[in-house]
This record gives sequence, C-alpha cells and structure tokens, in this order.
Amino acid sequence: MNPPITCFLIDDDEDDQEIFALALKKVSSSIACSFADDGTDALRKLQQDETFTPQYIFLDLNMPGMNGKQCLSELKKINRLQHTPIIIYSTSSESKDVQETQQLGASGFITKPALVSALSNQLAELILNRQDS
Repeated sequence: MNPPITCFLIDDDEDDQEIFALALKKVSSSIACSFADDGTDALRKLQQDETFTPQYIFLDLNMPGMNGKQCLSELKKINRLQHTPIIIYSTSSESKDVQETQQLGASGFITKPALVSALSNQLAELILNRQDS
C-alpha cells in the first residue's frame, strides 16, 4: 500500500483552491491538500513546520507580492524539497512561461482547465502514474 499523498497548492484565488480540492477528491479521497494564499505564505508555512514535505507542490504564477516564478526560485533552495515535483498551475498557456518555469526547475505545467473533470483527469494522470512507477 502506498503512503498517503500530500499536495500543497500555492494560489491566491480561493475559488481555484476549492476547485483544486474538488478535483483531487475525485482522483482519490485519500489525497490530502494544504493551501497557501501566496508565495510568502507558502515559504512561511514551510519554514515554520520543517516536517512538512508534500509529495507535490502546485504553484500559481500570477499572485500579488511574490509571483510564482519568484516563489519557485525560493522553493528550489529548500533542501528537503529537492525531489518534490513543483508543477505550475496557471491560467497562462504562454510558451514563454512554460520555458521560463522549466529553466527555474518546474517539473510540469498545467493550464487551469474550465472543468473540474478535466482537472481531475490531469491530476490523476500526474499523480497515479507517478505512484505506479
């Protein structure tokens, strides 16, 4: 049996957080998800609880204060997250954003879909395929 999966979504939009949580529950009710409202909040949570090591981090690009690219750079400096995939989760589908975030160390890029079912399918493919390997 696989250990429980923990995801960490960093996104300033509460509606997007709720949609993400719904999509994850459709993938598996055993997946836990924590949220941060922006990059600064995420880094604070990770620094305050050094035992918190999510299996996946999903990161929005367009946030106030510290944007997603800046946050990604800071996350990559945290040793315990060295093997944690950081997937960009954004409304952007610009190839420039995909390339820049890959260069900064992002493991993947998901453009926010309009339907919860489409997001569930993308998350299932990402998480369940990785669990099988």
